[in-house]
Amino acid sequence: MTGGPSTSSGGERVDVVVIGGGAMGSAAAWQLAGRGRDVLLLERFTAGHTNGASHGASRNFNQAYSEPTYVSMLAEALPLWRELEAESGADLLETTGIVNHGANPQFDAVHDALHAAGIPAEFVPLDEAARRWPGIRFDGRVLLTPQSGRLGADRSVAALQSGAVARGAVVRHEARVTGLRVLGDDEVRVSFESSGTIETVTARRVVVSVGAWTSKLLAGRVAHPALVVTQEQPAHFALADQQIPDAAWPGFNHAPTPGDPAYDYWYSGVYGMITPGEGVKAGWHGAGPVLDPDRRTFVAEPVQLAALQRYAREWLPGVDSESFVPISCTYTTTPDSNFVLDRVGPVVVAAGFSGHGFKFVPSVGRILADLVDGVPAPALFALGR
Repeated sequence: MTGGPSTSSGGERVDVVVIGGGAMGSAAAWQLAGRGRDVLLLERFTAGHTNGASHGASRNFNQAYSEPTYVSMLAEALPLWRELEAESGADLLETTGIVNHGANPQFDAVHDALHAAGIPAEFVPLDEAARRWPGIRFDGRVLLTPQSGRLGADRSVAALQSGAVARGAVVRHEARVTGLRVLGDDEVRVSFESSGTIETVTARRVVVSVGAWTSKLLAGRVAHPALVVTQEQPAHFALADQQIPDAAWPGFNHAPTPGDPAYDYWYSGVYGMITPGEGVKAGWHGAGPVLDPDRRTFVAEPVQLAALQRYAREWLPGVDSESFVPISCTYTTTPDSNFVLDRVGPVVVAAGFSGHGFKFVPSVGRILADLVDGVPAPALFALGR
C-alpha cells in the first residue's frame, strides 16, 4: 500500500507509525516507505530542532570497529549513504579519512576485522602522520581508515525525511505523542497533540525512536536495558593556522594511556573533526552530566569544558584553544553501549545509540524496517540481553 494515511469512521489508520523524527526514525520511515508501507512519522519538535541527538553540522563516519555485527553494518551503511545522496541530491558524506591514535589496545583487532571485510585500514608512522596532518599532535600508534569521513547531520535528517515523503510517507512535525496503547499483536493506538488538538491513529506496527525520551514513553509498556541520558558538550575551536587547508584535517579519535598522570584530567577518549566554516569540533565521549531531557539548560558544565580547552591546547596545535563555541547534544547510553533494536508485539524499539550511532543510520533504518516485517535484528541488540 502506498500513499498517505487513510481516514475511516474509527479514526486515522496506517500500516506503521514512526514516533520520533531524528536520524533513526527518519531512516526507518525512508526504508519502510521504499517497501511500499503506509507510513506516518510523528516528530514532537519543529524541523531542524536542537533538542535531541541528531542536529548539528557534523558527525564522524568512523569505521574503527572490530565487533562483527558493527563491521557488517558499516559495510552496508556506506553504499546506503551514497544511495541517499543520489536520491536527495545532497552532499552528506565526505571521505576525509579518520585517524585513530593513542593507546587503544583494540587497534590490531580493528585493523584485521576491517581488512577481512574489505574496508581499508592502515597503520601510519608517527612522523608521517605529523607531516600529513600538522593540526594534530599524535600519540602512540596511528590507525588510518581512509574511507571514513564526515557526515552532515542536519542535511542527513532532512534528506531522509524528504526521501520518505517522496516515497509516499507522511511527516508531521510539532506532533507530540501523548499516549501509546497496545490493542493486540497487530494493532496499536497512538495519541498525539498537534496545534492544541489531540488526535489518534491506529497502526499495525509502531516504531519508537525518541532518543532521550525513550524511558518516559515506554514506561510500563516495554521493558528495556537501563538508558542513561547525558548532556554532551563538545566545542568548535577556531583554526589557529589558516594556512592548513580543510583537506589536511581528517576526523580523529584519541585514546588516553591508562595510568599515565599526563592524562589524569581526561574524562574519556576524545573525538573530533573539522566543520567547514565553524572550526574543529572536539569532545569527550559519553562523559557529560546526567539529565532529564525536559529540563535541559543547554549550558556547558564549566569544569569539563575547561578540561576540553586544555586538551585542545595540548593536542591540537592547529586550533586556537582560547577561541571556541560550546555545543550541546544528548547521548542515550546502554550499560554495554550496544544499541537496542528489537520488537515486542506491535512495538519496535530503537534506542540506546550511546553516542556512536549516527554513522549507522541507514543500516539501522533497514533493520527497523525488517523488524516491522517480522525479520529479527542481530542478537547483539536484543531488549532482553
